[in-house]
Amino acid sequence: MNAVLFKNGALLDPSQRELREGYHVLVENGRIKEVSDRPLQSAAAQTIDLAGKTIMPGLIDLHGHVLATQLNLSTQGLLPDALVTVRSVPIMAGMLRRGFTTLRDAGGAGWGLKCAVEDGSVVGPRLFISGHALSQTGGHGDPRPRSDYLRPMSFCGCCFRAGDIGRVVDGVDDVRKAVRQELQMGADQIKIMGSGGVASPTDPIGAFGYSEDEIRAIVAEAAGRQTYVMAHCYTAEAIERAVRMGVRTIEHGNLIDDRVAGIMAELGAYAVPTLVTYEALANEGAKYGLPPESVEKIASVRTAGLKSLEIFKRAGVKMGFGSDLLGPSQRLQSDEFRIRAEVLSPFEIIQSATLIGAEVLNQTGQLGQLVAGAHADVLVVDGDPYQDIGCLLGQGEHIPLVMKGGRIHHNEIDRMQVK
Repeated sequence: MNAVLFKNGALLDPSQRELREGYHVLVENGRIKEVSDRPLQSAAAQTIDLAGKTIMPGLIDLHGHVLATQLNLSTQGLLPDALVTVRSVPIMAGMLRRGFTTLRDAGGAGWGLKCAVEDGSVVGPRLFISGHALSQTGGHGDPRPRSDYLRPMSFCGCCFRAGDIGRVVDGVDDVRKAVRQELQMGADQIKIMGSGGVASPTDPIGAFGYSEDEIRAIVAEAAGRQTYVMAHCYTAEAIERAVRMGVRTIEHGNLIDDRVAGIMAELGAYAVPTLVTYEALANEGAKYGLPPESVEKIASVRTAGLKSLEIFKRAGVKMGFGSDLLGPSQRLQSDEFRIRAEVLSPFEIIQSATLIGAEVLNQTGQLGQLVAGAHADVLVVDGDPYQDIGCLLGQGEHIPLVMKGGRIHHNEIDRMQVK
């Protein structure tokens, strides 16, 4: 039996607004066995004294790209598969060190990489994968530059390019087939492009993505496999189209308005803002190879980011935590906490990265909270994140212990006793 007993910690329960002192958490065989304010006993457990420290659930990032190893996604698909895959390994390790024990990959990661994490071949967060994000021709997932000849996309049923985080597919019948293919290849959910984007070369931000008939078909196919659709969307018009067609989560949503936010709340759709990526793209995008046409598009969505948080909050739309960083900027993942703190309370921000993330993943009671039966994803933190969200910033400097699935990946706690 693999068992760890954490004792005397201040418990951060994301459903409560204050820490609860003097708690004990017993982990057995990868799961939370018991959480109590009274001493627990386990003769076989490794005991870790948390006096003066906070114990909390692992964090959930609902929008990342572990295979986005460079900022210029248009050329990444030309790189060798092995090179892209190997470069993703330190990206995943860095996420876990920062306390993100679960990641919903929003395009790129496949079943093989998920298996490598699960069997321990690669160190990283638990992955919920989207396979290849689906884009219409000329949409946000179409990396091809303007030319006299539109070359074929490299992705097809008989080949694989690790650097292609998306695929281009058009028409109701073909999008149905594409969804079926991605699900057959192991996707946990389906990602579509519902509007234009920043990192893509030929689509204006305000451009619509798929037609309503195509979106309906994609949503129906996903629902038939008991899963859901997430949609990259910026403008209010694109967001309204997507959620009325059954899309469950809106990624980014910077240009939302009050009316459409109200529709999202009414329909139970979630928002996953990703404000840190615009800071990164604006400050270092050109330095790391972001094309000039993409740099020019950043301003139109960057300035609206904080306002979108206010609109979502006012309407009662649940917001998950997302980062959406690319290449070297992946190190800035935790800065999303700092940016959101300009509008939201630490309690609201932490909920977005725990309880709400678990809801989106259909993992309530399994992730995002330290309760009996849940996966033993545990962080030990120096300080109180409710009082100072800075405890969660950086590269894990204030997180001396990270456990995922009952396995301790990082442990810098000096007062550790083995019994």
